[in-house]
Amino acid sequence: MSFAFEKLVVYQKAVTFADACCSLTKDFPRGYFFLADQLNRAGLSIAANIAEGNGRFTKPDRKNFFGIARGSVQECVPLLEVAARQGLIEGERHDKLKADLEEIARMISGLINGLDKREV
Repeated sequence: MSFAFEKLVVYQKAVTFADACCSLTKDFPRGYFFLADQLNRAGLSIAANIAEGNGRFTKPDRKNFFGIARGSVQECVPLLEVAARQGLIEGERHDKLKADLEEIARMISGLINGLDKREV
């Protein structure tokens, strides 16, 4: 048996993004722990808040957690930018991860808009 949120494509993409962050930051040199930690936390927060929001019973609660997930997407953008500027991530990988974030953000917005359209 699986949880309902595990079937959501946006959740699956968010987990894949969090996994990519873990892979990326494990090779950050000493002295960049702050950046690795923050990127990993923000990346994981996206999937975690989608999951938690899906488990809530009321629309306002769901919407709140989906909004937090969308905020975590936004948080990842400057973290990836700093990593790129510091030479910790190559341009092509940065662009791919940023494109993934853009897609996840659109999908989370769709979740939120879908809640607004539903009666229950």
